[in-house]
Amino acid sequence: MNYTKLGNRIREERLRLNLTQEKLAESANITTAYLGQIERGERGVRLDKLIVIAQTLGVTIDFLLKDYVSSSDDLYIDQIRQLFYEMNNHDKELAVNIIKLLFSYSHSE
Repeated sequence: MNYTKLGNRIREERLRLNLTQEKLAESANITTAYLGQIERGERGVRLDKLIVIAQTLGVTIDFLLKDYVSSSDDLYIDQIRQLFYEMNNHDKELAVNIIKLLFSYSHSE
């Protein structure tokens, strides 16, 4: 497994949130040096630590690992998953109904 892509994705999300390595490392209960090695792809990361990192970054593990997960889904499906990740059930239901409505109009033309 090539850990460079995983590390890059973690770094990109951390920077997007303006989090320091120290803050992210602290939340995952790992050292800053270890997080730096993960972000550079020099070391792998245990699943329990990856879960905490993903939660802190507000993303799903499959988002972080998407370069390694074989799927027929495309980028748009991944984006929708990310949008739904933090939604409550009411908002998810509303979003699904809106998407269904959009599709019903596009298929009627």
